Amino acid sequence: MEQFAHISVSDAWQLLNKKDQSAIIVDIRDSQSFRLMHPQGAFHHITDSIVQLMQNIDYEKSILVICSKGVSSQGIAQYLHNQGVETVYSVDGGFEAWHRQGLPVEAGTTNIDV
Repeated sequence: MEQFAHISVSDAWQLLNKKDQSAIIVDIRDSQSFRLMHPQGAFHHITDSIVQLMQNIDYEKSILVICSKGVSSQGIAQYLHNQGVETVYSVDGGFEAWHRQGLPVEAGTTNIDV
C-alpha cells in the first residue's frame, strides 16, 4: 500500500470484529465529542497525542482513523502511513456516517492506550 486506504463504516465494523483482532479504531475528534459518544472500542487520540500513539502502536495491526466527517482522518492516516504503519484506513463519512448506520457506540472515558 503506497498510501492510506479509504474504508466504509460497515467494512470498518466488520474488520474490527474479526476474530484475530488485527485492527483498532482511533477517534481523532475533540475530547468533548469523544466523551459524549464514540465508536465502540475506539481509542482517543487528538492531533497533539499522535506522537504518543506512535510510541504505543502495534505496527502489525490495521489502524482505522475516524473523525467527524471523514476529512481530517485522511491527513492523520497519511501521516501514520508515512511513519511506517503499513495498513492504515480513513473511515469514509467519519463518526456521522458511523452513527447514521446505527453501528455500536459508547460514551465515557478517553482511552489513549493502544
